[in-house]
Amino acid sequence: MKKTNRKKVKMLKGEQFLYLILLIILVAIPILKVYSQAKLSETNIEVEQLSVKIERQESINESVSMKINELVSLDKIQNVANEIGLSYNNDNIKVIKEN
Repeated sequence: MKKTNRKKVKMLKGEQFLYLILLIILVAIPILKVYSQAKLSETNIEVEQLSVKIERQESINESVSMKINELVSLDKIQNVANEIGLSYNNDNIKVIKEN
């Protein structure tokens, strides 16, 4: 059998460094992509939770506003005044106008 002379090619230190950097980049890109997608999903979940919380608070605010309007009505005021013994006298009412 005939032996072939194979020349062993030596890589320079600069080439080894470049290959190492390339390998790190090829491994890091998919990892960073997965990480960024996970963070994006987490942020979307937080946004949805805040939207639900805002909707609930708006509903509560609307309910309270309707309750305030109900309690401020003239009929309610007259009923409460009559219950505590006050009377409605139109002559005692003074209207103040703004300039």
